[in-house]
Amino acid sequence: MRSARATAAALAWLAAVPAAAQNVITSAGPETAAVTVYRDPDRETGRMLNLGWLGGYALISETRTVALPAGESMVRFEGVASGAFAETAIVTGFPEGIVERNRDADLLSAATLLDRSLARRVRLRRTSPATGEVREQEAVIRSGAGGAVVLQTAEGFEALRCTGLPETLVYDGVPAGLTARPTLSVRLRSSAPATARITLSYLAAGFDWQANYVGTLSPDGRRLDLFAWLTLASMDDTSFPDASTQAVAGQPHRERPEWQPPRPAELRLRCWGQGRGEELYDGEAIVVTGTRIHGPNLAALQAQAPAAMEAQQEDLGDLKLYRIPEPVTVASHSQKQVALLHREGVRVRQVYRADIDRDRIGEDPAPARRMLLTRNRSAEGLGLPLPAGRVVMFGAGAARPVMLGAGAIADHAVGEDVEVQFGDAIGVMTSLRRISTKEGRGTYELVVSNDHSRRIEFEAMLHFGDIRTRARLAPRGDARLWRVTVPANGRAVLRFGGAEN
Repeated sequence: MRSARATAAALAWLAAVPAAAQNVITSAGPETAAVTVYRDPDRETGRMLNLGWLGGYALISETRTVALPAGESMVRFEGVASGAFAETAIVTGFPEGIVERNRDADLLSAATLLDRSLARRVRLRRTSPATGEVREQEAVIRSGAGGAVVLQTAEGFEALRCTGLPETLVYDGVPAGLTARPTLSVRLRSSAPATARITLSYLAAGFDWQANYVGTLSPDGRRLDLFAWLTLASMDDTSFPDASTQAVAGQPHRERPEWQPPRPAELRLRCWGQGRGEELYDGEAIVVTGTRIHGPNLAALQAQAPAAMEAQQEDLGDLKLYRIPEPVTVASHSQKQVALLHREGVRVRQVYRADIDRDRIGEDPAPARRMLLTRNRSAEGLGLPLPAGRVVMFGAGAARPVMLGAGAIADHAVGEDVEVQFGDAIGVMTSLRRISTKEGRGTYELVVSNDHSRRIEFEAMLHFGDIRTRARLAPRGDARLWRVTVPANGRAVLRFGGAEN
């Protein structure tokens, strides 16, 4: 019963240590941590991760050892994720039940320190750039961090950082209720001294991941060397060193919470009438602890190097789990990349494709889309789950790889057809004109030109409803598909009839 009560107890955030607690025990950080990252379900396939606002989440599980005295104690868990959802937290391992749950205080920052010192006396320190003389005077804070910080001194009212001199506010201490590290706490009782090994688990917002693919196409366009990074990202204020880390692909059912954890408060200083702002605090710099993506050329060079460590794929019901085999640091406000997969000589075929509808009639020729098609099977050189992500495609040049384009890939199970669009092909152009109109029906001519020195495969998706033509068309959703081989430096023509509206 005691274990069941401990398992069901959810932690909330600490606001202040209650006076009733006889002992205060602080756990400064976890001994071990496991981080499982889930993707943002609303992020479009192929859209880049935004380190300033990540819509995914993580399941974090920590182990800690706590020495409990006999009697009542307040146990404070410091160093948890700042984006934790309080209602999801679970603690196990206490020998007896939890008495009380509490809520977190505001995190210490320039903005919260200023807001908590409103109407209080501080010291205003100014330094002369010419002489280096430092002068201090008392001041009272009259406005918060929402705009210009107004101070009252013996000389009157002024805005901070608007005199042109280096200025600093000096506080006598940290106001009650502010803490430098995200903290969880529980109040409990123990009938005898005990050493408890605690497991603390909770969901936290502000994480995300995706796959980043780099493909190198052979000169004949029939083979593809495919490499992928597993890119993890965190916008949380807390780092998790040497964490057992994994990522989950798929859409687990989870109700989206009604609130999002607050973003760190920012202090922005503005001077009256000057039309410019000065920032005292602008959040933390983004530090990349893995491989930073500077551009496709760097990604291509990285893909050529052998991977010392590759994520291991496992099945998790209908989901796919990618486990990093060694502990890694999931650092705050950063991204990390670990090799996900590497396949050489994947069989592919290139297709040029265009969508054709009435809006194209009489317009200037437009380029076709360049597509790469394959089947996710071992026979083609794949045959493994492919998580969604961005794709950068290169051609094998004489001296170095040449970028062909960029696109995206959706989640693909084994056995599915895989299509990757990686840019327009200005060498393959399409044009549509109306030849005649009779009794509400038009006759149209679609021309495809190919300026390559080799023949190409072309596909037109015709969105015209009822189409009449001698050519063989295949149904494709609400459209009709025309496939044709266009000769080198030549063209192909399709004439068809269709309703005018």
